[in-house]
Amino acid sequence: MNVGAEGADASVAAEPMPGSEILRVEDLRTSFFLPIGELQAVRGVSFSLDRGRSLGIVGESGSGKTVLARSIMRLNLGANVEISGSAIFEGRDLLALSRREMRRIWGTGIAMIFQDPMTSLNPMVKIGRQVTEHLRTHSGVGRQQAKRTALDLLNEVRIPEAESRINRFPHELSGGMRQRVSIASALACEPSLLFADEPTTALDVTVQHQILNLLSREQR
Repeated sequence: MNVGAEGADASVAAEPMPGSEILRVEDLRTSFFLPIGELQAVRGVSFSLDRGRSLGIVGESGSGKTVLARSIMRLNLGANVEISGSAIFEGRDLLALSRREMRRIWGTGIAMIFQDPMTSLNPMVKIGRQVTEHLRTHSGVGRQQAKRTALDLLNEVRIPEAESRINRFPHELSGGMRQRVSIASALACEPSLLFADEPTTALDVTVQHQILNLLSREQR
């Protein structure tokens, strides 16, 4: 897995054949067209990332780091947005793919850990079900195997008493635990490339260290 992150925690990661290129971004630009005019959030960004490596994207708050990651992944940025340039992932230009083709890549090919865990968690669904459904949708495993894997992942990201908390709703967990669930969900399908948007901001120092070690182990 390759890990990509932002801010102080920013980085990008991958799988087999260390040294081979997994992502190349060329002249990527993202503009929002607002009533007051055009807002250029990303201006001509270019970089490449090899498998098994991390890339840190550092900048002030509001400088476009999250927009850059969401643009590459083709995640919803709202209406009246224009993205240009190219983002070649494993030989395919993500910016040229249809939404249907992108759905086959999300989860197993590329995943993202959001700074705000509620961006990726459904407040109306128990956390265990969210992780297991993610596994079943993207990996095709059976219900029981998905449940076992989900529990293993929750233990791996240091959710205390994971066996009981797997049946909790997001609002019943602390902000730090919600972030750990979000990380577990992102890692569930072993993506080749992982974007991490300040993934440890809501965690205490000890858990930050544990999560960063986990992400480091996942790089290959």
